Amino acid sequence: MTKNFKEFPYDDKTTHILLPERFETIEKPVTAIVIGAGRRGYVYGQFASQYPQQFDIIGVAEPNPIRNQRYATTHKIPAENCFLNWEDVFTRPRFADAVIIASPDRLHVGPCLAALKAGYHVLLEKPIAPSEEECRQILEASHASGKIVAVCHVLRYAPYFRKLRSLIRSGAIGELISIQHLEPIEHVHMTHSYVRGNWKNSTTTTPIILAKASHDLDILRWLVGKPCTAVHAFGGLRWFRQENAPEGSTHRCTDGCKVEEECPYSAIKIYHKLRERTYVFDLPEDKDAQGDYIMEQLRTTDYGRCVYRMDNDQPDHYVANLQFEGGVTASFSLQAFTSYEGRRTRVMGSHGDIVGDMTEMVITSFQNGKKEKWAETTDLHGGGDFRLMADFVMAVHANDPNMLTSTLEASIESHLMGFAAEKSRKEGIVVPVQC
Repeated sequence: MTKNFKEFPYDDKTTHILLPERFETIEKPVTAIVIGAGRRGYVYGQFASQYPQQFDIIGVAEPNPIRNQRYATTHKIPAENCFLNWEDVFTRPRFADAVIIASPDRLHVGPCLAALKAGYHVLLEKPIAPSEEECRQILEASHASGKIVAVCHVLRYAPYFRKLRSLIRSGAIGELISIQHLEPIEHVHMTHSYVRGNWKNSTTTTPIILAKASHDLDILRWLVGKPCTAVHAFGGLRWFRQENAPEGSTHRCTDGCKVEEECPYSAIKIYHKLRERTYVFDLPEDKDAQGDYIMEQLRTTDYGRCVYRMDNDQPDHYVANLQFEGGVTASFSLQAFTSYEGRRTRVMGSHGDIVGDMTEMVITSFQNGKKEKWAETTDLHGGGDFRLMADFVMAVHANDPNMLTSTLEASIESHLMGFAAEKSRKEGIVVPVQC
């Protein structure tokens, strides 16, 4: 199967996604039902809009009526295939090839098990499940059903990480010795998602090491190519706490906060003035009405609350040391307090090293000092979103899970690493990983 790639605008900003221009010809499009029409459901929907001959979304389950209606309109989904509750999807006989589960973290297990029981293939957003027991339950159900379960570890499909893995495998830097990997969340992203937002509380969603960093643990396991045997982690919630609230601050940024204009986390500045991350508000179509609508959301939802007065518990800094079979080590750092996003990677080998930042890398040989540069402009997931979708569509069409890189079996290992890291962080011990 030949795939060429071109650049295509992702939204009205400067980010892009790399799209496969063509696939192997198929008789009719693979059909899917999307459970969860939020941000990730929207991305996978874009793929269907761009490639209707290969992929067609014919059903949606979304409790937010505005998102439900907009998604149905975009994808021309008939009313009888629009559901407010995911459970209602499975009261009917199977009417599509696959189910895409892009619901909140703790609403993955139920719909995934129901989909497999009903005979659907599944594309499952990460994290797989909030516990090891539930991950293994899904794996068992997948084997029993004979259906494909692909996990949205999209970084495995990003050209940057594919190139990095290829270089390591080829011996370009000799024998792999160690990896340093940084996930800079970026300070505004941290407050948006993990202080004010949907993932602010680890007990009602999942710990940040899974909610945010399961991608990174998965990539480290994929790059090393051997099982992780032990984890030692540290970190905690250092800054976004009541005692750090500036004098003159208020419960909400809209309550006359005396330091609002100088606060880097001002909700008024982020959402109203700069209009960043406003997709969470399901803005009205009338642009003239959007400003007042945003301000009302800031007065009534968590997105307008002071970041120092939330019920958040997610760590804002997190480090983990990982030991892999054969002696390879990796150090992973998840950090809120950066001015930038985009993962940074340093790979150390016996005969060279590689330094990269998701869009480019420099490979240096110890033998002759020669430096080779690799670069590619991609979207925020490194071009992986649509490549994942392309492979999932073709895997479902061929009923062949081997066409996927992020199979359920492969992805569970990184979740076990995450569970071990959280146990280590909380108990202050080195935790063995048993896959």
